[in-house]
Amino acid sequence: MSRSRAPIYIGTAVAGGLGYYLYSAGGSPKVAQKEFESDAHKAAAKIRGEIGHPTQRTNYEKEGKHVGQSVGAKFDSAVSTIDKDLSKAKHETESYAKSAKAETLKKIDEMDRKVEEQAAKSKGYLSSWFGSK
Repeated sequence: MSRSRAPIYIGTAVAGGLGYYLYSAGGSPKVAQKEFESDAHKAAAKIRGEIGHPTQRTNYEKEGKHVGQSVGAKFDSAVSTIDKDLSKAKHETESYAKSAKAETLKKIDEMDRKVEEQAAKSKGYLSSWFGSK
């Protein structure tokens, strides 16, 4: 059974990050911690800068809702089309199965009729041997 390698990769990345900050700080854990906090603050500021002002965020939210509604409508349309196609295929399959069943029963009846005719002929042939009328 295969196990996930994600914990190994995450652990390796964390150990590498710790090693990097300790090496750049000259082995001092306090200095490494301050550098990490500084880098984390810079990254957070950059993310806040990319997100923008609160009014921009509302515009993004409105655009996101609009896109979500559009995607939802397209998804609903696709689902309804698939449902229609499936019901059509189901109907066609059922009608094919009914016709195949009817055809099979017809062939069975024909064969049964032939067997009965042959049995009647055989019975008549055997009866004539023993003198029955």
